Amino acid sequence: MPVRQALFAAASVSIVAFAMTAFSMTPASSQTLRYANQGELKSLDPYTVKETTTIAHHAHVYEGLVTRDKDLKIAPALAESWETPEPTRWRFHLRKNVKFHNGDPFTADDVIFSADRVRAKGSNFLTNVPADAKFVKIDDYTVDVKLDSPNPILISQWDGWFIMDKKWCEDNNAVAPTPASATTPSYASLHENGTGPFTIESHQPGVKTVFKVYPGWWNKPEHNLKEIVFTSIGSAATRVAALLSGEVDVIEPVPTQDIQRVNSGGNATVMAGPEIRTIFLGMDQSRDELLYSNIKGKNPFKDIRVREAFYKAIDVDLIKNRVMRGLSTPSALMIAPQLFALSKDFTRPKADPDAAKKLMADAGYPDGFEVTMDCPNDRYVNDADICQAVVGMLARIGVKVNLLAQPKAQYFGKVLKPGGYQTSFYLLGWTPASMDSHNVLYDILGCHDPKEPTRGEANLGGYCNKDMDALTDKVLVELDNAKRDQMIKQAFELVIKDYGYIPVHQQALAWGVSKKVKLTQRADNQVLLYWATKQE
Repeated sequence: MPVRQALFAAASVSIVAFAMTAFSMTPASSQTLRYANQGELKSLDPYTVKETTTIAHHAHVYEGLVTRDKDLKIAPALAESWETPEPTRWRFHLRKNVKFHNGDPFTADDVIFSADRVRAKGSNFLTNVPADAKFVKIDDYTVDVKLDSPNPILISQWDGWFIMDKKWCEDNNAVAPTPASATTPSYASLHENGTGPFTIESHQPGVKTVFKVYPGWWNKPEHNLKEIVFTSIGSAATRVAALLSGEVDVIEPVPTQDIQRVNSGGNATVMAGPEIRTIFLGMDQSRDELLYSNIKGKNPFKDIRVREAFYKAIDVDLIKNRVMRGLSTPSALMIAPQLFALSKDFTRPKADPDAAKKLMADAGYPDGFEVTMDCPNDRYVNDADICQAVVGMLARIGVKVNLLAQPKAQYFGKVLKPGGYQTSFYLLGWTPASMDSHNVLYDILGCHDPKEPTRGEANLGGYCNKDMDALTDKVLVELDNAKRDQMIKQAFELVIKDYGYIPVHQQALAWGVSKKVKLTQRADNQVLLYWATKQE
């Protein structure tokens, strides 16, 4: 065996042994469910990073005014009911006798505090609660939300916005949200105090988190668990081995190449289905000079011919067949077709490397240029492999891509760094929290504007089209669905014409689940174990 292979094999054995040891430290029980994900759980602060897996972890201990049910429909949570007395005012009736995990009562003061905190500097959830929303306490269990203009999707935007205990935050110097780029953990990033069905008994950031059932939860449990043990296992081979051996009960994701192996192993099955997350590529179109490139004094991505060349050089069908093994749906839009009725009107053109080469030459880069690509390696299905495929495709048109693939904690800490997003070219995935196109048009595609800091919150490349923004504003308040869909279509057409982004695909869900466990799989890929049951 070559030295390099021998070292790799030895390292793999060590990793497997470490993972098995970590799980074996917790006594086996039908009431204990062990869950492993390729990514880490770093911060317990629910406003640090808007990332699906992290939100799902937080959803076991925190709750919002509203939630989504098993079919992704909006359902009551800490608000038991609501109405709109007028188009610009919503009234929410809060649940009584709800306690935070430390015993503090949940009241309107916590809602108002959380509305301020989630929109404060450092929060990654700025757009979940509109900047113009004014929260007014009517009494301890009634809150009015006043808006400058109608917003028919207001509560759809609130999915993932969790309510925090005002007193607990004040007592523990945690009034300010913890930014993703923070180098020193805050109290809220290491501790929790929610109202949800589980508490956190122990938390080793990035390693292991133990959840315990909260006996004082206001709702009736649909699970039969006493404990959830979450461990991060970045190695796909180790993750699959742990599932097949019975050391873990649930893993996410199952690598596409291992799906058949899991299904034929006898102990577990793969729950598969379409996901509504869109994987896409973005480019820095705002800086006058790229941060990470050999081109000095200018920014190639400001030239539409370069953006078009990148678009045409990337073969999403090849990515589907070679990298995703058929388990993806190439996309023409920045939103899943299930979420936009007129998506059928859009067709993605085939890759054309020859046309891409000519565009590069016409733009003044006949020999290409060099650029760094930021990519997570533990967040999406085959994310690093997708990025590596993109590196090879762009090499065909003379572009040398220096791939920086990092764990998601480091990746998000870098690209979301305050003071301007620190990336020149990147891969990202996005599931619109509202399940609506407006979320994509506003959060991902909206222009950065100091006067409106929430627009373009996740627009890491600074793409900007003011005409698209104007349509987005009309989309938000339009009540006629047919007219609204036409506006959305026009907005997406503008982005496509600009080659503002490069949509890649919607990945497929692939969860490995022990045959002793029953789970609900939602298309937003949140692994929500408060619906899990485990048999002896």
